[in-house]
Amino acid sequence: MALIEQADLWLFQLLNLHLVHPAVDDLLIFLTEIRLSGHILLLAVLFMVFRRGKSVFLVIVLAFCAVGLADVVASGILKPLVQRIRPCFALDHVRLLISQPRSYSFASSHAANSAAVATVVWIFFHRGEFVEKLFTIIMVLYALAISWSRVYVGVHYPGDVIAGMMIGVCSAMLVYLLFSWVLKNMIQPRLTCKEALD
Repeated sequence: MALIEQADLWLFQLLNLHLVHPAVDDLLIFLTEIRLSGHILLLAVLFMVFRRGKSVFLVIVLAFCAVGLADVVASGILKPLVQRIRPCFALDHVRLLISQPRSYSFASSHAANSAAVATVVWIFFHRGEFVEKLFTIIMVLYALAISWSRVYVGVHYPGDVIAGMMIGVCSAMLVYLLFSWVLKNMIQPRLTCKEALD
């Protein structure tokens, strides 16, 4: 365990102190602050509506459910359970580029939520036409950039964001599998029965 913590600390210092450049600072602050970059998600929704029409409502609902589950696991369960102090409070030399969050560090809810959205997009769009495949890649890169930004700005260890991304992916897959089960075992049989009666 100590070896993992040392590797996590080393990687944090590498990404927060050494692999940095002033030209990148503003971009990663922009990505890490949802109040600044939230309109990117609005553009993603508009693209999905343009491509799929009303049927995209289901994708949006599943994305909201996946984000809700990911956020509960990361912020509601793991943060109070693990109580890991953020690097900006625990370490002496940190490049802190945003205001200091007062919550615990593990796991990153930003990483969890963005990974949940990207996974739902991947499930529904990665087999589409070229423009939809490109959209999927962009959303995955957007989620990865948000996760990287949390380390870069000094508020999370790499282990926090890796765990958050895993939570997001698993939450999205679980929500999708649950929806698929309900659709197959409850909704479709009733529709088939109703059609037979008609």
